[in-house]
Amino acid sequence: MDKLNIQGISKSYFKHQALKDVSFNVAEKSIFGLLGPNGAGKTSLIRIINQISMPDSGEIRIDGELLRENHIEKIGYLPEERGLYKKMKVGEQCLYLAELKGMDKKDAIAELKNWFVKFDIIDWWDKRVEELSKGMAQKIQFITTVVHQPEILILDEPFSGFDPINTQLIKNEILKLRDQGATVILSTHNMGSVEEICDEIVLIDQAEIILQGKVNQLREQFKPNEYQLSFKGNAMGFTNALWTDFEMINLEEKNGISTAKINFHNNKTLNDLLKIAVNHVNVINVKEVLPSMNDIFIAAVEQKKPELSEV
Repeated sequence: MDKLNIQGISKSYFKHQALKDVSFNVAEKSIFGLLGPNGAGKTSLIRIINQISMPDSGEIRIDGELLRENHIEKIGYLPEERGLYKKMKVGEQCLYLAELKGMDKKDAIAELKNWFVKFDIIDWWDKRVEELSKGMAQKIQFITTVVHQPEILILDEPFSGFDPINTQLIKNEILKLRDQGATVILSTHNMGSVEEICDEIVLIDQAEIILQGKVNQLREQFKPNEYQLSFKGNAMGFTNALWTDFEMINLEEKNGISTAKINFHNNKTLNDLLKIAVNHVNVINVKEVLPSMNDIFIAAVEQKKPELSEV
């Protein structure tokens, strides 16, 4: 079932086309990656979903209903541009924002303190916001985004500035929130995070969607017909035996084990490669090379460039 339906959204600012006929659906209880280069139109779309601005055309539905004012209560939004009142105490700041979302004061304090304990920052409750490090401030903003248990979470660059440990902490919490029923829209340049936690993605470039689909299906679609082979033996002899049907690239040797990526030509199969390999070297491991989301991102944008230049 779809939680969010985006249909034919277009938006212009003066002579700049920010979005052009953008349409996609976000499944309920999923993590959806909203990707694209800077200036692609992601922020414009997020602002429209949050009713900060209005589209020139198209419509948005939540749970099948046309977007209306009270839908904002269902949304938690973490913008890329962070902002907290520096002179307020941390606990007071969080409570203020929770009450703005309609939470009862007693319930808000209890829920906030649960999150503070989970993130190991309970000792900062009575300190001022200006005393927080950048990472600590980002934890606070994440908490204030999710504390009212919104049905839809829109997170714009939620891992920015975090060290690897805290990045993993936030990833784990996002996955838990999805498992508890939240629908998450994740806008990020961190392709590794997309690969790890997103169920589906849409890629926007120059105001238009150029790629969308499930992450595992896109990796299959863009795979380069290559295998990584690890072996012991005469690498030169093996290379010569491949002839024109295969191409060995990125050959590396470590501790007596050679590892190479091998590209296939002329409709050759893995069985064909292994028949050659076992006659020349001792095969240790073989696996298909699948593209990373970063590879797919670059390939999709590059494929679109010729089309754009013809317009």
